[in-house]
Amino acid sequence: MGQLPDWTALAPVLILAVTGLVLLLIDSIDADTTNSALLAGVSTLGAAAALAATAWSLATGVGQDGGAITLFADALVVDGMSLFFTAIFTSVVVMVTIASYDYLRDHKHQGEFYSLVLFAASGMALMASANSLATVLVSLELASLPSYVLVAYLKENRGSVEAGLKYFLIGALSAAVFTFGISLVYAATGSLIFADIAEALSGGEFVGIAGLGVLMVAGGFAFKTASVPFHFWAPEAYEGAPAPVSAFLSSASKAAGFAVAFRVFVEAFPLATIPEGINWVLAFQILAVVTMTLGNFAAATQENVKRMLAYSSIGHAGYALIGLAALSAGGSANGNVLGASMAHLFVYGFMNTGAFLFIAMVERWGVGRTFEDYNGLATQAPVACVAMSVFMFSLAGLPPFGGFFSKYFLFFEAIENGFWWLAAIGALNSVLSLFYYSRVVRAMWFEDPSGSFELGSQPVGLYAAVMIAAVGTVLLLPGFPPVIETAQTVAGTLFA
Repeated sequence: MGQLPDWTALAPVLILAVTGLVLLLIDSIDADTTNSALLAGVSTLGAAAALAATAWSLATGVGQDGGAITLFADALVVDGMSLFFTAIFTSVVVMVTIASYDYLRDHKHQGEFYSLVLFAASGMALMASANSLATVLVSLELASLPSYVLVAYLKENRGSVEAGLKYFLIGALSAAVFTFGISLVYAATGSLIFADIAEALSGGEFVGIAGLGVLMVAGGFAFKTASVPFHFWAPEAYEGAPAPVSAFLSSASKAAGFAVAFRVFVEAFPLATIPEGINWVLAFQILAVVTMTLGNFAAATQENVKRMLAYSSIGHAGYALIGLAALSAGGSANGNVLGASMAHLFVYGFMNTGAFLFIAMVERWGVGRTFEDYNGLATQAPVACVAMSVFMFSLAGLPPFGGFFSKYFLFFEAIENGFWWLAAIGALNSVLSLFYYSRVVRAMWFEDPSGSFELGSQPVGLYAAVMIAAVGTVLLLPGFPPVIETAQTVAGTLFA
């Protein structure tokens, strides 16, 4: 497997990038009369092909069992973890592109929209394969720059433009901090390759400079994952952006941030050799507790369903942070807890994307965004409301849905690694989240409609995407135990 040519190892990334270019070519031929179904179909096929290539690589063991494929002077690495996260990105892109066919039908510049989604996804896939801080920075910007444009896609909508501007300004600031942190790490170690950084740090020189650099790098990742206190952009961006873009950013973009963070802190700053003065585990423990708690409490106070989901996504970032917060030097269960966090991000990609796509459907129907506006919605769209109920209960962590199993594995592995208090705080926050998630279900099924309304035609693309997300949420972990097994196996190779 290690002798596969470069283009084969990077097939998912190349498929996403080439599809984005093809979409621009199609749209440039005759932008005024281009068939929206053609654009949506090409983008969906491209994302599905990238997902199939990723699944094939995982199934055939490419980059696994110690056979990671390194490319371009070790700047990129294709292994089980990078492929696992690429499967998350491509799965989300498939659902988003299917749903966007209906959502964008009356909008201009559809070719640009789909191509930007695919370019951002290719950047995320490169983030998962980054093996150098330089590659991390370049791929991070490749994923971020299209995202800024996507948030402001509704150019005639003041909220969308304002959200895009805020996202861009805060993103530029975080990129500057992240870049400065990388420069400090380079000054202390003389290298940007993860393995070389770890070897240089084991000597114990320039601990102060390296420690400040690590802190700034952690801040950059905290912004990308919408972790407290770098979360302020997320509610504004998710609320103002088109709902499919909110789904894409809150699921795929968040997973990309964690993909890089897991690799950087495990391989470049390993606990076994890093100087005692650089205690990044404590920093992530604080981040995890504060992020999950503030995110859930803020979500509980919202009256806008879309904004509630935005704060909810912050809370889920806190759960995923347990993967780093529960690591211990030389711990035999490190791979298991990190793998459990990866599995949670996988199922989160389905249930959270589905929830935002349901909101996209509701927006197309002309229904408002508050909980009261959702009153009696099940009388008009029972199938879609069943799917939304599945997403809400799964996000809350109720059995028998995927969110319950992913949280169970995550909390269990945290306890096994000696961090029972992290699991306890996570469980308490899950109980709190049930309050605001159940408000959506109660409004749809048990409240009388606040007014008479007709939903009109049923958007086929949105329905299909929501159903795909619902099936994945119900079956992903309960029906397919290899998901958690694969996640823990590939995560374990980082500690080998």
